[in-house]
Parts: sequence; C-alpha cells; structure tokens
Amino acid sequence: MLKVFRPGLGRLLEPAVTALARTPITPNMITVFGVVGMTAGALALFPTGHLFAGTMVCTFFVLSDMLDGALARIKGNSGAFGAFLDSTLDRIGDAAVFGGIAIWLATGGHDHLLAAVALFCLVAGLLVSYARARAEGLGIKCDVGIAERTERLLIGLVGIGLSGLGVPYVLSAGLWIVAVLSAVTFAQRVHAVHKATKPDAGLGG
Repeated sequence: MLKVFRPGLGRLLEPAVTALARTPITPNMITVFGVVGMTAGALALFPTGHLFAGTMVCTFFVLSDMLDGALARIKGNSGAFGAFLDSTLDRIGDAAVFGGIAIWLATGGHDHLLAAVALFCLVAGLLVSYARARAEGLGIKCDVGIAERTERLLIGLVGIGLSGLGVPYVLSAGLWIVAVLSAVTFAQRVHAVHKATKPDAGLGG
C-alpha cells in the first residue's frame, strides 16, 4: 500500500544518504542505531503515558531505518547478513511499540481489553513475519497480504500519537484496525502457502 510513496521518500532522504556514504558508517550500524533508539523511546515513554513524545521519537527512528538499505546500495556492501539483521531487529522495534503501549493501557490507561488488543497486535505481527520467513525457507514466495509491517506500524503510531494529543477514541480505533489487518494478513499468507503446497499446485488443466 505504501510502496507508491517510497520513491518520493527515497529522493527526500537522498542528501542524507549521500553524506553518510562519505563516512565510515555502515548500513548495519544504522540498523542497530534505529532499533536501539526506537526500543528505548517506546519503552521509556509509552509506559509512562508520554504518548505523543514517544510517537515522535519512534517515527524519527522509523525514518532513519530507511537509510540503511539506500546506504547499502550506494556502498555496494548489502548482503545476506544485512538483510537478516534488518528483518530481525525490526521485530524488536515493533514489539517495543506495542508492548510499551500495552503496559500503559494496563496501568495508567486502565483499559485491560485494549491492552490485550495491543498484545495481540504484537503477537500477530510476529506471526505475519514468521509465516513469510518459514515459507521462504521452504522455497515458497509469500509476500502477499493486505498490510505490510510499515503500514501496520504507521497506523499504530498515528493512533498513539493522536491519542497523546487528546483525540478521543483514536487509540482504540488504531489498535483494533492493526489487529484486524494483522490477522487478515496472516490468514492470507497461510492460504498462499497452502495453495502453493497442494499436490495439484502448478499443474495445468
């Protein structure tokens, strides 16, 4: 869904990527920097009720995370480990966001149902990622789904940030939307793998 905006974002970040390419900084350093900052921001600010500030910190590090791939292409040192590291650490950042907001909802927010929804978003996001990784490990392409990681995270952060500004009901709406999108995406990937592994898959009529 958001792939259409990536070329524009790439052009916007191009000056920063070009400047980084002249330094000893590596794409993996940026990847680690991004997830450490995002995790620290989410777990330090969300559980204490600083929802808007936490959203701004997380958004900054989400944008910085876009630099690693572009830098790897310029420096020509993108590799299997870099892709593995990026995908693995993304899961940590996502878990910090939804885990942090779940802690706040269960304590200061006093909404245990919505806290459970946030935890569902955390677990479902991991399952969506695992389904693709396991399928690709079996040699099956599995990049289908109504909402990818970036879209689910963006919806969650928008809801959290607007809630921090006092907008009513938006946090609940955002988390429920992410929960539904995650469940549907997981089901789509399971269906895609089931279809690809049927005995008659790929056979003509």
